[in-house]
Amino acid sequence: MGGYGSGRPGHKQKAEDCRSLDVNRLHREGCLEPGRMGNWVWSRNGEEISRIGYRAEEGRFVLDYRVRLYGGEWESIEQPTRLTYTPCNYGNKRPYFICPGVVNGRACGRRVGKLFSGGRYFLCRHCYNVAYSSQSEPRYDRMLRRANKLRIALGGEPGTAHWIAPKPKGMWQRTYQRKRWEIQWCEDQANQAFLSKYRHLLSDAELRMYFDT
Repeated sequence: MGGYGSGRPGHKQKAEDCRSLDVNRLHREGCLEPGRMGNWVWSRNGEEISRIGYRAEEGRFVLDYRVRLYGGEWESIEQPTRLTYTPCNYGNKRPYFICPGVVNGRACGRRVGKLFSGGRYFLCRHCYNVAYSSQSEPRYDRMLRRANKLRIALGGEPGTAHWIAPKPKGMWQRTYQRKRWEIQWCEDQANQAFLSKYRHLLSDAELRMYFDT
């Protein structure tokens, strides 16, 4: 090992399969305040599935846990991770982790909001080659999912078979029009991506109709 995370995994891990630490959630719960210490717990369906110890110091967040890889011996880990802050509106500050990963001899140092347990240490998703499930979806599925999320946010039903819901009470008209435009754009992009992928199954007449060729 040349450092945290030396040697990137050769396959993409799914973010949903890794435990993660969200710096914004830790900040909201006061865990980043210097002097604070305790345990961070992961649960599923109300039951604890894992926990790690932590302590907050000035400018860094220190993890204390045990790990066992590939059926080997349990190993005690103490991992300090630097913190940095950027100013927000109204005098607030937004925290970030500085990833301590070292991959192939090169320090990462990325400013990130999440660290993942993709191996021995908690590192950013770039160091562990972690991807979200949505990244492996076809473009038309991503676009439709985005459009449906907007449709539901407006109080409507998902799917192009339904009308876009009327403007919710209290929403600015320009905000509503922007969301309507985004829904229509996403659904149009989904249609184009789907047709492009399966254009080899279309007849000459259908190609001329959809692509004006």
